[in-house]
Amino acid sequence: MDESIIKWIWLIIAMLFFLGEVMTAGFVLAAFGVGALAAFVVALLGLNLQWQLLVFVVVSAISVLLSRRFADRVTGEQAEGVGVDRVLGKYAVVLTPIEPMEAKGRVRVDREEWRAESADGRAIPVDTVVEVIRVEGTRLIVRPTPDHEI
Repeated sequence: MDESIIKWIWLIIAMLFFLGEVMTAGFVLAAFGVGALAAFVVALLGLNLQWQLLVFVVVSAISVLLSRRFADRVTGEQAEGVGVDRVLGKYAVVLTPIEPMEAKGRVRVDREEWRAESADGRAIPVDTVVEVIRVEGTRLIVRPTPDHEI
C-alpha cells in the first residue's frame, strides 16, 4: 500500500475512535484515538509502518493506563447520600393513601414528594409517618414507623 495513503488512514482511524468514544459508555476508545493520532504523526515524519504500529500500541497502552484513574473518578460510585440514595433511611409523611392494589400513594420526604409503595404490601393511611427503606426506579419503598415524629 502506498505510504502516503497510510498516514491518512491513521487519521481516519483516530477520528473513528473519537467518534466511537462519544457514542458509547465507558472511557477506552479515546486512548486508542490518541494512539492513532501519534501513529499519524510518525507517518507524517516518514517512518515506516512497523514504527507506526509500535507507536500506536505503546501510546495507546500508556493512554489507557493514564486515563484509567480519571475514568474511575468520573464514573465511580457516587458518594453516600447523593442522588436518590439521599432519602434512604429518612422519615416521610404519607400524603395520599398508599394502596398496593391500586398502585397509588405519595409521601413527602423533607420538601420533596415521591410516589411510594408499601414494603409489606399493606395499605398505609394519610398522615402516617413512614421510613424509606429502598428506592425502586422513581418509587420509594416505605414501612410505617411506630410513633415517630418528623
